[in-house]
Amino acid sequence: MLDGTKVQLRSVTLGKYVSAENGGGMNVTVDRDIASLWETFKLWRVSDTKFQFRTFGGQFLTWSGTGNLLTATADSASSSETLYVERNDDMIHIKTLGGSYVQANAENQLSADYLGVPGWDANAATFQMSIVENNLHGDYQLANGYGHSKAKEVLTKHQNSFVTADDFAFLSRHGINTVRIPVGWWIAQDPNPPPPFVGGSLAALDKAFTWAKASNIKCIIDLHAAPGSQNGMEHSASKDGSVDWALSPEYISKSLDVIDFLCVRYAKHPALLGIELLNEPSAAGVPLDVLVSYYKRGYDVVRTYSSTAYVIICQRIGNANPIELYEADIGDHNVVVDLHYYNLFDPYFASLRAIDNVNFIYNSRQPQLQALDSANGPLTFIDHIHAGEWVNEWNVSNASQFDYQIFGNAQLEVYNGASFGWSYWTLKNDRMHWDFEWNIKNKYLLLGSSSTKKPNILLLLALAIAMLLLQYLIKQNIEIELGQQKDDALYEQLKFIGKSFT
Repeated sequence: MLDGTKVQLRSVTLGKYVSAENGGGMNVTVDRDIASLWETFKLWRVSDTKFQFRTFGGQFLTWSGTGNLLTATADSASSSETLYVERNDDMIHIKTLGGSYVQANAENQLSADYLGVPGWDANAATFQMSIVENNLHGDYQLANGYGHSKAKEVLTKHQNSFVTADDFAFLSRHGINTVRIPVGWWIAQDPNPPPPFVGGSLAALDKAFTWAKASNIKCIIDLHAAPGSQNGMEHSASKDGSVDWALSPEYISKSLDVIDFLCVRYAKHPALLGIELLNEPSAAGVPLDVLVSYYKRGYDVVRTYSSTAYVIICQRIGNANPIELYEADIGDHNVVVDLHYYNLFDPYFASLRAIDNVNFIYNSRQPQLQALDSANGPLTFIDHIHAGEWVNEWNVSNASQFDYQIFGNAQLEVYNGASFGWSYWTLKNDRMHWDFEWNIKNKYLLLGSSSTKKPNILLLLALAIAMLLLQYLIKQNIEIELGQQKDDALYEQLKFIGKSFT
């Protein structure tokens, strides 16, 4: 029951689903046998017992209409759109703040006029609630779900312990020279950001800059969460999955204010390498002209404070061509295009084997990078985590350590060709292969030698031989079935070589 949870409501007595006609903006009926988009509501959590229900079209259920009927006609939510929810497993009662219970009446409508207090038997005020999606677990859900005091306690503990100076020293020992640090827009109002967010992120960023300087590491500050959300995902602090950033000049202006704030604070810091103006704007929700205008204005903001800091612009995710940003005149120097590469999140990768994933890196990603790098435009930036970001993870089941080593090595080799370098998403994670430190410590990603341990020369030699053979095979572009069998046989030989030397 967190913000953005999608629910469907079915009347126990009528056996029908509650539906916002036309997706919202009209009456509410209880007459659908099958639930789809019009019958799905997003929760806005007010407290652990009070909620607002947002329709597919963006309007809210409200009990402020004529008579006792509930409609889906409110464009914003306040007290008339706030409803108590009483739960008994998957059964619920809905009650207005005025104290009246909502029922499915004989006319197949929702009305707030149930007499008395309903029990949990089959009555008109009892609904079966199905949670059909609960995917958002970001900053907004954490802060609003816990409440301010508990959220402050949880996040303070996290900020003080999750990443430390030792992590920066670890990165430095392994040849990492830059970190990309995601921030939310509310950092500009720290230590007292607007609800439900809690303070502390600015102090954490200050510490990161101090540790980076001590470890001779540079920092990229990335506006990962913009007001209104630029992609509807949890990592952009979306409240309910909506993409509203590009729809509001106020949100865009506020984002530029955040860039200004960050520049004032860090532009002259010796550890600053660049400012990323926005992470992963959605192609479906952010028009290109709006994004380019924002990038141009953001570039000017950065240049007001620094003539040398890199200004990083991220490609749109979804159905968008990376070349579109090369054709936009964002700025005249130190502009970087951030590409995000994952062998995940697309049905295309779902059935690929280990060798197919490696082939894709060389046959698809490498030519694209080379073409973009040779174009007349800004530098190409491969960034960690979700885009440009890359990760040593895929959809291959039961992959061996050697499979991961080959896949990681292919990505390192190709992404090292980007003129601005690459970033890995992410430093630490509860999923092992997303965790950079785990990959290095457990030799699933062979980044290079460590000052604390000599490299395994035989293993590196085996991998070098394996990669040479693998690249030779790929360059033959063998497509027929017999060729594919040879491909598999060679890959098995390479795995044997790697295991023998290991």
